[in-house]
Amino acid sequence: MQETYMTIREMCDAFDVTPRTLRFYESKELLFPKRDGQKRLFTKRDRARLKLILRGKRFGFSLEEIRQLLDLYHVGDQQQTQMNRTLEIAHDRLRDLESQRDEMESAIADLREQIKWGEKIVVSMNQTKKAAE
Repeated sequence: MQETYMTIREMCDAFDVTPRTLRFYESKELLFPKRDGQKRLFTKRDRARLKLILRGKRFGFSLEEIRQLLDLYHVGDQQQTQMNRTLEIAHDRLRDLESQRDEMESAIADLREQIKWGEKIVVSMNQTKKAAE
C-alpha cells in the first residue's frame, strides 16, 4: 500500500493554515513530515495529527497539552489512556470557558446598566438645557 503525501501547499489549502504554522508545529515536534530535499511531504499521520492540533487549539488546549495527548496514542492500551487524559483536559477547559462566559455575561449586564444610566443623564442634561433656553 503506497503512502499518499501532501505538500506544504496542499496542507495549507486543506487545513486553512499558513506554511509558517506548519513549520512551527514541525519545530515543536508535533508534526513529522518526510523530507525530499527541501520539500516537506506530509503523511496521513501528519494530517490526522494536524486535525487534532487545530481542534485542540480551537478548544483552548495548550500546545504542551496537545503534545501530551498525541504522545499517548502509542501507549498500547487501545487509546484508553489517551481518551481518559483528553476527557480530563476537556472537562477542565469546559469549566474555564463556562467561568469566562459567566464573567462576560456579568460584565455585559453591568455595562448595559451603565449605558442606561448614562442615557438618562444625557436626556436629563438635554431637558435642563432646553428649559434654560
